[in-house]
Amino acid sequence: MKAPDLRVARIDFNCDLGEGCGSDGAIVPLISSASIACGGHAGDEATMRATLRLCREHGVAVGAHPGYADREHFGRRELALPAQAVSELVIGQLGRLQAVARDEGMRLGHVKPHGALYNLAARDRPTADAVAAAVAAFDPSLVLFGLSGSQLTAAGEAAGLRIAHEVFAERGYAADGRLLPRDAPGAVLATVDAAIAQARALTNCGEVRTGEGTLLKLRADTLCLHGDRPDAAAFALALRRALEADGVTIGALTDAAPEPPRQTWMG
Repeated sequence: MKAPDLRVARIDFNCDLGEGCGSDGAIVPLISSASIACGGHAGDEATMRATLRLCREHGVAVGAHPGYADREHFGRRELALPAQAVSELVIGQLGRLQAVARDEGMRLGHVKPHGALYNLAARDRPTADAVAAAVAAFDPSLVLFGLSGSQLTAAGEAAGLRIAHEVFAERGYAADGRLLPRDAPGAVLATVDAAIAQARALTNCGEVRTGEGTLLKLRADTLCLHGDRPDAAAFALALRRALEADGVTIGALTDAAPEPPRQTWMG
């Protein structure tokens, strides 16, 4: 029996923005969608507005990036919140970003939880259900981004949402499909070459090599590059060039992107 073809012909290339890293302007022309910090772990009305305008200028689809309201730890510390509090947190941050987006004549297309909330929802079904319920209650047309094959994508499907299985270019994986904790060896791929190799394995073969050395099959609808790393712009350019050299088309998953102008990056 012939093995299924797992090559990805088209993928969304997303980045988390509006987090104060300072290189958003160099990253946006290279990506197809942006998840914008909306007042929890980072961001305020001014940064949301600036990021939305930047995305509009370059025809990049926009979505919300809600996280724990824990700026001291950048939303990367798990907080013991009941399900109702998680839903309220997500809805509140969605509302803040949507208000600014409407004022700018833009529409949100997706939601992607941030940091510790994202990772907890990936493995804990009650948290995943709380996030999915919040998105469905706020706007059921929004696409829910979640770690590929996780509890969050399952919860989104159960809630009737369109979901996107997300994979990561420069994060290490455990054998169970979770991201390695950031303090674990191999959690963050340090070099561009390593990230390109991982991205190519995901798009060409639908697999990634885990920290334990095993191969893990993953569905890849959207590829994430973290925008808070100091070399994010150089990573984004190298990844885009590599994917397009392999014949992979980069495009947003939603129709919420404004009409793009002429290509503005030097490929």
